[in-house]
Amino acid sequence: MKNWIEQLSEFKKKQQPVALVTVTKCLGSTPCVVGSRMIITNDKQLHGTIGGGKLEYKATDEAMTALHENRIIESSYTLGPEFEQCCGGKVEFMIEPMNQSPELFLFGAGHIGVEIVKILVDTPFKVHLIDSREDWFKDVTLDDSIDCCQVNIDDFKSFRDVVKWGKNCYVLVLTHDHSIDFDVVAMALQNETKYLGLIGSKTKRVRFNNMLIREMNLEEGMSNVVCPIGLQIGGDTPKEIAISVVAQLLEVHYKE
Repeated sequence: MKNWIEQLSEFKKKQQPVALVTVTKCLGSTPCVVGSRMIITNDKQLHGTIGGGKLEYKATDEAMTALHENRIIESSYTLGPEFEQCCGGKVEFMIEPMNQSPELFLFGAGHIGVEIVKILVDTPFKVHLIDSREDWFKDVTLDDSIDCCQVNIDDFKSFRDVVKWGKNCYVLVLTHDHSIDFDVVAMALQNETKYLGLIGSKTKRVRFNNMLIREMNLEEGMSNVVCPIGLQIGGDTPKEIAISVVAQLLEVHYKE
C-alpha cells in the first residue's frame, strides 16, 4: 500500500488537484490519532482515512470548498450523538489544497513578455511563454522553469490547445499582431479564466469591444478583459511595465 507522500507525488505528476486532510488534535475517545491523514481528490475519491463515518463525510464536503476556493481550512468536530458517532471525543483537522498553483499563459515573447516571465521566476506562478513566430525562441535565454511554446499560426487550434483553461488560468495577450491579439482574446472569453489581460490603449479597448460584440456576438465585449494591463505605478520601459503587470497578477492571486 502506498503511503500518503507517494500518493501526493503521483497526483502532483498528473497535476491533479487534491486536498490533504491532516488531524492536528484529538481530545478524549476518537477514531483517529494526531497525524492521521487522508487525501481527497476533486471528484471525491478518498485515499487513507481519518476514522470513517460522518467525520469523513464532513471532511470531504469541506475539502471541496478548500479546492474550489483554493484556501486552507481548519475545522473541529465533537463526536457526540448528534454527530451520529458515540466516541464523545473531539477531532481537529486541517485541509490543504494541493496542485492548484496559478498558471500564466502569456501570448507574445516580445520585450515586455520576456521581462514579465523573468520577474515571475520564484513566484507561485507556473509560466508558459507562447509565440507563433518561427524559431523565435532560439535566441531567447530564460530560466528553466519557463515553458516556451511555439504555436502554429496556420492552425489556430494550436493556440487553444496549449492553454489549461480553468479557475487557475491567467492569460496575457501581448503579441506582435493586433489581429492575433483579437483572436486570442475572443478565444479566451469563450473559456474559463481567472484573469484575462490585453496590452494596449483605451482606443484599442474600444475597438476590440465593438468587434467582439458585432463580429463575434459576444455581448459582454471587453467587460471581462483587463486593458490596459498593469498597476498605475509609473514608468514606460519594458522592465517597468513588466513590474506593474506582475504586481497586478500577484494582487489578483493573493486576493483569493
